[in-house]
Amino acid sequence: MRKLVVSEFLTLDGVMQAPGAPDEDTEDGFEHGGWQVPYFDDVDPAVADGLAAADALVLGRKTYEIFASYWPAASEDEPFTERMNSIDKYVASRTLDAVDWQNSTLLEGDVAGGVAELKQEPGGDLVVFGSGELVQTFMANDLVDEYQLIVHPLVLGTGKRLFREGEPTGMKLVEMKTTDSGVVDLTYEPAEKEEGNQ
Repeated sequence: MRKLVVSEFLTLDGVMQAPGAPDEDTEDGFEHGGWQVPYFDDVDPAVADGLAAADALVLGRKTYEIFASYWPAASEDEPFTERMNSIDKYVASRTLDAVDWQNSTLLEGDVAGGVAELKQEPGGDLVVFGSGELVQTFMANDLVDEYQLIVHPLVLGTGKRLFREGEPTGMKLVEMKTTDSGVVDLTYEPAEKEEGNQ
C-alpha cells in the first residue's frame, strides 16, 4: 500500500500561501508571496529527499498550473527539472478538461475515492506539494499518512493555513532536522495511523 505524504513549506504561524513568488497567489489580498525564497538553498536537501521518495505527485489545479508553466521549459541544469518533468502526476480539478504536462493524468469525479484507490496500488509514496484546498479534502477523508512540514522562522500574521478549523488531531513526530538558518524539517504521522486505526 502506498503512503500519501503532504509536503509543505510553512511559516511559524502555519501560513502556506504563495511561498514561491509575489504573484503566485494574491487571493484575499495576500501581500507576502515569495516569503520562502530566501531560504530555498537551505531547504534544498529536504525537497530533494521528498522527491526521491516520491513515486508520483498529486496536485490541485492551481499548483499544477504553476508547476506546468515553469518546469517543462526550465533549464536542465536546475536540480529538479528532470525529476519534475519525468515523474507521474495526478491532477485534481473540476475545471480542467485536459492536462498537457508530461506524465500527467487528470483525476475526475470523486477525488478522495480516486486517491484512495491509488493508495491501494503497489508503488512508492504519493506526494502532495502545495495544493492547499486539495489537502483539506484529503485530511477530511483521513487519507494523509505523513506530513513533511518545512517550517520557516518567520511569522506573517495573515494568509491561508494548512491546519484550519476542524477536529483535533494528534500527531506523532517521526523525524526532525534543522538548518543553519533556523528552518525546521518536521515529519509527522497522524497518531491514529501509528496506532493502526487506519
